[in-house]
Amino acid sequence: MVSDREIENAVAVLRAGGLVAFPTETVYGLGADASNPEAVRKIFAVKGRPHDHPLIVHVADAVQLANWARDIPPQAGKLARKFWPGPLTLILRRAPKVSDLVTGGQDTVALRVPSHPVAQALLRAFGGGIAAPSANRFGRVSATTADHVRREFGATVDCVLDGGAADVGIESTIVDLSGAQPALLRPGWITARQLQDVLDMPLAAPGAESPRAPGTLAKHYAPQTPLLMMEADLLLELAASLTRQGERVAVLARCAHQPLLPGLVWMMAPTEAKGYAHDLYANLRQLDEAGCGTILVEAPPPDAAWLAITDRLTRAVAGSAAPEAT
Repeated sequence: MVSDREIENAVAVLRAGGLVAFPTETVYGLGADASNPEAVRKIFAVKGRPHDHPLIVHVADAVQLANWARDIPPQAGKLARKFWPGPLTLILRRAPKVSDLVTGGQDTVALRVPSHPVAQALLRAFGGGIAAPSANRFGRVSATTADHVRREFGATVDCVLDGGAADVGIESTIVDLSGAQPALLRPGWITARQLQDVLDMPLAAPGAESPRAPGTLAKHYAPQTPLLMMEADLLLELAASLTRQGERVAVLARCAHQPLLPGLVWMMAPTEAKGYAHDLYANLRQLDEAGCGTILVEAPPPDAAWLAITDRLTRAVAGSAAPEAT
C-alpha cells in the first residue's frame, strides 16, 4: 500500500501545480489542485479533454461541501449521510470562487467523497479539493490500475499512487441536485432504487436543462479496436463469419460455450454484475491489445443490476465506431 512518504510527495506535487494520479474505489483519477487554474488546465491538456466538459472535485468529507457549493438542498445531506464516502457524485450550484475550468463554464459543480483509503489519505493531507477526471485519454477506456495510468501517460503525470486495482471498476453514480427535482445523470454502482429509497421521491431523467456531467457523452469509454455488442447467438455467428474471412476476433463473453475457431481470442467475463464491473475496463484494455480487428461483447442481461455496465458498453460501442464517410 502507499506509504506516508508517498502521500507527502503527492501533496507537494499538487501544491506545486502538478498532476497526481490516485486510486478511488471506482477508477483511477488524474488529479490537480481544484483551486489552481493553471494546474487544472494541465488535466485538459494531458487528457485531450474539451474545456466545456466539467470535472469532479474530490473532497475528504461532506463538511467541505460548503467550500464548493451554495444553496445546498436537504437532499444532499440525506445522500451524503447514506453514501459518502462512496461512489456517488452530487451536482450542486457552485460557490462563487469555483473556477469555470472546473465547471465547464456552468453554474454547477460536481462533488464526491471517495472511500478508497489512499484517496482519503491524500485528500486529508492536502486539505483542499482535488479536481480529477478518470486517468485516461479523453473518451477512452478508464484506468483501474496504476499500471494502466503509467502505460497511458508515461512521464506526463508527475506522480502515480499505486493503491491496487479499483474495487468497483466503473465510474460513480451522478445525481443532479441543482434543479427542482433530483435527476439521475449517470448510472453507477449505487442504483436509482437505492437513491429513491433515501430521498423518498422519484428521480427525474436527464433533460434539456440538465447540466453537462462527466462521462455522459454518447461516445465514451471506448477501446481503439471497433467494438460491437450483441446477444450470444448473434455473437457466435458473427465471430464464425469474421474468422472464416481471416480476421482475428476478440470476444468478451458470459456464456461458457467457446467455439473452436482459428484467430479467436476468447475471454470469459464474470457472470455476476459486481465481478463483471470490477473487471470490465481491464478486460477491454487486454482485448484492445490482442491485435484483433473487432471486439465482440455479449450483451449484459436487462436487469437493473447491470444498468451501469450496459451504459458504459453502449457508449464504448459508439466511441469505437469508425467515423462515417462525408
